[in-house]
Amino acid sequence: MAESRAAPRTLFLAGLAAAYLAAFVSLYLQIPGLYGREGILPARRVLRLSGKGLWEQLRDVPTLLWLVPHLGLDTEMGMELLCLVGSVASFGALLWEPLRDSLLFALLRVLYLSLYQVGQVFLYFQWDSLLLEAGFLGVLVAPLRLLRRGGSVSARPHDAVTFWLVRWLLFRLMFASGVVKLTSRCPTWWGLTALTYHYETQCVPTPGAWFAHQLPTWFHKLSVVATYVIEIAVPVLFFAPIRRLRLFAFYSQVLLQVLIILTGNYNFFNMLTIVLAFSLLDEEHVGRWLGRGRRKNNPSAWPPTLGSFLAASLELSTYGLILYWTVQYFGLEIDWEKKLLDSRVAFTYHEFTTWLRTVTLPLVGVGFLSLSWEILAAMYRCACVRGWLWKAWAALQWALFSAAALGVFAVSLVPFTYIDYESSGQLWPGLRQMFGAVERFQVVSSYGLFRRMTGVGGRPEVVLEGSYDKHTWTEIEFMYKPGNVSAAPPVVAPHQPRLDWQMWFAALAPASSSPWFASFVQRLLQGQEDVIRLVQLDQSRYPFSARPPHFIRARLYKYWFTRHAEGSPAPWWRRQLVGEFFPPVSLGDPALDALLEQHGLKGKTPPRRLTDAPLPRLLGVLRRLARPLSGPILLWSLYLGGAVAVLLRALIPRPRGGSPPPAPRQKPPRGGGGGERNGQTRRKEAKETEEKGEGRPRGGGSDPSGNGKLRGGGRRG
Repeated sequence: MAESRAAPRTLFLAGLAAAYLAAFVSLYLQIPGLYGREGILPARRVLRLSGKGLWEQLRDVPTLLWLVPHLGLDTEMGMELLCLVGSVASFGALLWEPLRDSLLFALLRVLYLSLYQVGQVFLYFQWDSLLLEAGFLGVLVAPLRLLRRGGSVSARPHDAVTFWLVRWLLFRLMFASGVVKLTSRCPTWWGLTALTYHYETQCVPTPGAWFAHQLPTWFHKLSVVATYVIEIAVPVLFFAPIRRLRLFAFYSQVLLQVLIILTGNYNFFNMLTIVLAFSLLDEEHVGRWLGRGRRKNNPSAWPPTLGSFLAASLELSTYGLILYWTVQYFGLEIDWEKKLLDSRVAFTYHEFTTWLRTVTLPLVGVGFLSLSWEILAAMYRCACVRGWLWKAWAALQWALFSAAALGVFAVSLVPFTYIDYESSGQLWPGLRQMFGAVERFQVVSSYGLFRRMTGVGGRPEVVLEGSYDKHTWTEIEFMYKPGNVSAAPPVVAPHQPRLDWQMWFAALAPASSSPWFASFVQRLLQGQEDVIRLVQLDQSRYPFSARPPHFIRARLYKYWFTRHAEGSPAPWWRRQLVGEFFPPVSLGDPALDALLEQHGLKGKTPPRRLTDAPLPRLLGVLRRLARPLSGPILLWSLYLGGAVAVLLRALIPRPRGGSPPPAPRQKPPRGGGGGERNGQTRRKEAKETEEKGEGRPRGGGSDPSGNGKLRGGGRRG
């Protein structure tokens, strides 16, 4: 029988709520500058009236923002309303376990999907797709308790089936992220030198990235080897039948994500990946974290049983094979003279693609067998439910959720097999049709992080400059992205400054590849305050806060981290001018107007309708209160406040009438005939004690028979 995973499921749902909170709050603070009426990419451009009916509009662009005009709101204020509702709901679910309900997670996903549909380039990141897919699984994993009388729920026989989908998502994310590094043919990944560039060339590095960059080259190469092992070899252990192998896989993934958090600002992505890894845990292991681990009666029993001996042998063999293959395929050798561990890739691109083609579909088979085992184990648990009515109710839920899990698994094979086109071509065509039908809803997605290493010859960085006379230019420094060589890298996560991220992408290609950049320049020339707040929240640090510049240009630089041995006066960065990125322009410049016209960004902003309705006025008040707030500070304040609330709730003693301490165990009476009856009596007494502790009468749970009590002593579905 499968292990209980109620505690890991609770951790997953709480962590998912925390990721939603970061996503909603971070986006809310940036809506006016990104999507406002005078923002960089106004959201109203996406939702233009076309004469279609409401259902046709929802089919083409599934978003609740089609409905906000009925509330007297424009698209921008509608986005703010969705973010606020999502922030409150996710914060409530983070604090209060009864709110971690399937209906609430369905609401959170609909809200974020609605925002994603109009987010344009600023929301097209892999972690946004990952949050939407994890959010969909949260709807299946979370219990349905808000509609139940009393609000409590016990473990359901099918819980392990839906929770398995979280593990499958984690496998697809990590395995694909490791594979694409090699299929991309990036010379830095194949040469194991990627991390010698990564720390200084990532979008928004942390101070820890500067220190990691100082490590010797052999250590960076060994770190790349460890990354390959954790992302390609270890994920196969997610489906291992031995729990210690799954725990090893869990801590390997957590170690990788923690190291990324220390050296890079990747918003809620790493936190969400750790949350997905909770699916590898079981009740006993989480209980040990909380000091509730079960003590074994005879931990030093000898000789061991045959099963434990075989499990230990298989576990040690697995570790040995991973170590052997790592040494064999990455040529690990100790150089005693130089006192370092050397490494190199000992296989060719053709050998790797042949191996990938060989294992892709078998890995799908392993996943299918693992899911089938969970489904069969859940069916057995349904059969163990006592009472024919409860047994039928559990079987119905098992059938529905098993069918949903098989459907999600089948559809996910289409994006998963993108890693190998020959394997993808062998899929049943019907799966592609199913994927095409749900693709707009972001139910499943393809992943592949850090496919190629950019900035090998130096980190490209766009630096904006403004002027009043076109002769004296002043740099415009951003809050988070590199600019001033003396400014330390910031700590931003879990907030994501989406403009800073797009500035990083813009520097990798000509300005014509980033249509939004011309609109950004225009808004700065106009002196739009909401856009300026994306650059500098502190107006005193913005050089043109008194009046906007007459001219703006952008220049391309190459940035490098300084090193200890250089003795540079700038402690963090050094840079070199490459050339012009965007020519000097002013308002009314024909070149600027042509670019805006070309991308549909030119036109008069429609006037905002004045209204005395309470909802628009409330949203306006909240926006004025939020303007001076910093994203990282606000998010960490919310997390800290939530942690304090949970801690106080745990420390404050329960009022009288709470659950009494457990009674000491008594030896069962002698006699072989009363064992089952005595066991039923103890379960009945325990149930009465629990109901008294919760302060509700017996029979308070919902019963499909309508009798107001649990029939046959079975578990509730």
